Amino acid sequence: MRYFALATDYDGTIAHHGLVSEETIAALQRLVDTGRRLVLVTGRELDELLEIFPQIDLFEWVVAENGALLYRPSNREERLLTDPPSEAFVRALQRRGVAPMSVGRSIVATWEPHQTVVLDTIRDQGLELQVIFNKGAVMVLPAGINKASGLMAALLQMNLTPHETVGIGDAENDHAFLQLCECSAAVANALPSLKEHVQIVTRGDHGNGAIELIDQLIADDLASCSQKLAMRDLAIGVDDHGQDVTIPAYGASVLIAGPSGSGKSTTTTSLLERLVEKDYQFCVIDPEGDYEVFESAVTIGTGDREPSTQEVLRVLESPGKNVVVNLVGQKLSDRPDFFARLTPQLLGHRGQLGRPHWLIVDEAHHLLPPSWKLGTTFAASVDRAVYITVHPDQLHADVVKSVGIVIAVGPRPQETLDLYCKTQGEPAPQLPPEEPPNGTVYLWDRRLGGLPRRVQIVPNKTERRRHIRKYAEGVLPPERSFFFRGPKQKLNLRAQNLILFLQLADGVDDETWLYHLKRGDYSQWFRDCIKDDSLACETDAIERQRRATADETRLRVREAIEKRYTLPTTGSHLANATDLTKQPADP
Repeated sequence: MRYFALATDYDGTIAHHGLVSEETIAALQRLVDTGRRLVLVTGRELDELLEIFPQIDLFEWVVAENGALLYRPSNREERLLTDPPSEAFVRALQRRGVAPMSVGRSIVATWEPHQTVVLDTIRDQGLELQVIFNKGAVMVLPAGINKASGLMAALLQMNLTPHETVGIGDAENDHAFLQLCECSAAVANALPSLKEHVQIVTRGDHGNGAIELIDQLIADDLASCSQKLAMRDLAIGVDDHGQDVTIPAYGASVLIAGPSGSGKSTTTTSLLERLVEKDYQFCVIDPEGDYEVFESAVTIGTGDREPSTQEVLRVLESPGKNVVVNLVGQKLSDRPDFFARLTPQLLGHRGQLGRPHWLIVDEAHHLLPPSWKLGTTFAASVDRAVYITVHPDQLHADVVKSVGIVIAVGPRPQETLDLYCKTQGEPAPQLPPEEPPNGTVYLWDRRLGGLPRRVQIVPNKTERRRHIRKYAEGVLPPERSFFFRGPKQKLNLRAQNLILFLQLADGVDDETWLYHLKRGDYSQWFRDCIKDDSLACETDAIERQRRATADETRLRVREAIEKRYTLPTTGSHLANATDLTKQPADP
């Protein structure tokens, strides 16, 4: 289910001449019976609303006074979200003949043409108040208070976000909360200016329009209107014609595939930044610590401590928080079992709250292998997933089949597409023979057919920062660390990051340093494990200088690293690098 809540205006939307029909009440009840939740968002004052609308208990929360007051019908709890009106302001309006006028918990309301007097009084008293219009009504509230702010307060109480919410209204003061909702609708009798800014305009007016929207929600969760929600899509780059290329924010799963070091994490990080921009919540399963420094997420697990499923779910309880589940501290053989335990709980969380909106699985061939018993159930239950892998042919068949969009990364995208399509028993689309420029990928939307599009990925802010921190001072696993062993294989000194590499390089004997240099081991490590082609190329040139001494090449390799990475020179990092020759051998 995509939409868990309906937020609706009262007058002119579900109510006609102040009253709600029995048919509309029945439709609201049908929606509640599906497990969805109702929020009433109105400019009316609470006392008069309680008098005219006895069925208010259908709603979990009421946002009254145009966003100033929260009311929970189930226990009659009231929460004022702003300051009450100034008595001096009210008396001034009365002296100036503003009538009729009503004063609520916070709102002061009158009618046109008194807006001029109201504005003059606000100016004369130097008050920070705003005037909101609604079909002839003139409402005065503290600055920043409107239906959108009130709805956000209600959704926070419900542990939901606007992404799980549909809104419907009819007038000027509904603009704010409708723009907040993932999907917005206007009834047929709504103002033209409102209809221009919503995704859906009902055929029916007033309550009949609300019934129409409710019935569509119950029938297909508004899937038939999904094309109208393109504004929510995630722009990940531009094609060769300068046109934006997007991924649907809801529905499609994505496969990002390519050889090691080809830019899969860069592409994924760009997508994560787009999710952050749109306030979609995500959970990253990160077996190798590639995303542990992503600033817009909470990282659970370290190189020394395994994550727990309870910690992950606790973070996801907060609508505004994303989580990276770092599995570096787990044995490789234990990771699929952890993922198998976490997955049902993530799906249960989604079933209750609609979040996390996206699930990102790195090294997916390890966690979702063909032999995985839950693969078929997982593939049938999960959408809005991103699978990142070097080996698309080693993923569970049903997971591969569930993918809607394939992104081929690296210098040989045709090979990646061939490998993917072989698993599906279908011919692969043919790409141009030339190697794609750096920073580009091929995106193939299988649901639409046609040929893949070459896409220049939006540069991301995180990747360089992530790369520097991870490889300069992080903890790479043994299989990606560098080992100084020497020509006779008597040493076993592990460099698990660049800081330790430089420390060890300064300490090993010349014979050991030159042994690895002449074999090209340094450039190979930089390319395959540090994933820095530029550093690898410069180091390769140093390695080819056969007449250079050990001291000269050490210095040049150090300079090549330091001009790319800001390495700490004091403190705990170097303290961890002391007495390195006494490290125990890795098993």
